[in-house]
Amino acid sequence: MDRILSHRLSLVDRYIINQLGLFFLFSVGLFSCLGVTIGTVSDLGYKVTEYNLPIPIAVLIFCYKIPEYAAYALPISILLSSLIIFGRLNSDRELIALLSFGISLKRIIAPALVFSLFITGITFLFNELIVPAANYQANLLQNPFIAKTELNLQKKDIFYPEYESGKNQESSRILKRIYFAEEYRDRTLKKVTIITLERGEISQIITAKLAKKEQGRQVWNLIEGEINQINNLNGNINTEEFHHKKIPLSTTLFEIVQKERSPDDMNIRQAKEYLNLIKDSGRKIDIAKFTVRIQQKYAFPFICLIFASIGSALGTKYSQVNRSQAFGFCVAIVFIYYFLGFTFGSLGITGVLSPFWAAWIPNFLGIGTGIWLLTINY
Repeated sequence: MDRILSHRLSLVDRYIINQLGLFFLFSVGLFSCLGVTIGTVSDLGYKVTEYNLPIPIAVLIFCYKIPEYAAYALPISILLSSLIIFGRLNSDRELIALLSFGISLKRIIAPALVFSLFITGITFLFNELIVPAANYQANLLQNPFIAKTELNLQKKDIFYPEYESGKNQESSRILKRIYFAEEYRDRTLKKVTIITLERGEISQIITAKLAKKEQGRQVWNLIEGEINQINNLNGNINTEEFHHKKIPLSTTLFEIVQKERSPDDMNIRQAKEYLNLIKDSGRKIDIAKFTVRIQQKYAFPFICLIFASIGSALGTKYSQVNRSQAFGFCVAIVFIYYFLGFTFGSLGITGVLSPFWAAWIPNFLGIGTGIWLLTINY
């Protein structure tokens, strides 16, 4: 029995977690409502008036955007809760009373860090299982009414270069084919051009009105087009017109356009699958963006732990922190963190930093700041 009791939370632990938990829930609700209202209501109102987006669809989109703002609210709420609760403990002299009983500052803050680890796990699962699917559904709902959504634009003016391995290290990758399509809709590529190269020279040009992928095979079904065979020795061109033709070609392009969407609309597994598809496409910016974004998806939930350590340290250090000051601290800290995230993320996309360091340096700086603030307090 004594062994079981020793593993139970102490009265102080329960008291601190209860205080944090209640204010945390209030903060999540507050920040989620503010975020989704400010971030979507005006935009949806504009789309309703300018693009005749039906009001029931706008309401559904509003609901689908709530998880995204709730995910952002989780770490911010941890920060504000830690600032206010530990600031109140300090101002009410409860912190001094606990210290006078021989309880160390690290032991007092430990429940907040454990609580933040729990919220870190929730944030990760939320961002993986709910937010990408909700964002994607919101985009799908508005696509029929708004032509220039990001998802619609990704399905137009499609370009994909196909490479093959060279025979020696000096030519490790050789351009084999170039695919163009004006649009992808209903699992069909429209106004397709396929250029085949041999030894760096164009040997074949295929054009077709429509192209579909044959299920389960590396075969394209081309409709209403022509094949131009080019003899590079004498310059002759042989043209063959067709109404319907099956040609063995890589179906990677179809897989790319089917899965192509914003990184915010993908979870880690989907982003890795898409990255694997485009890794040989030569699209360096897209490859770098997805590589960095995958690392950021791993790193983002841990800001709950970082914010809890910084908020707890500041709350225990300053006894006169009221709610308005705590909110000011919260805004400043969140701004600094996201500014660092944007800056280092951009450096990762441009190749100045590796994707790992681009995503994790803000976290390392944050946890270092939290540890430093805790060590100088007492």
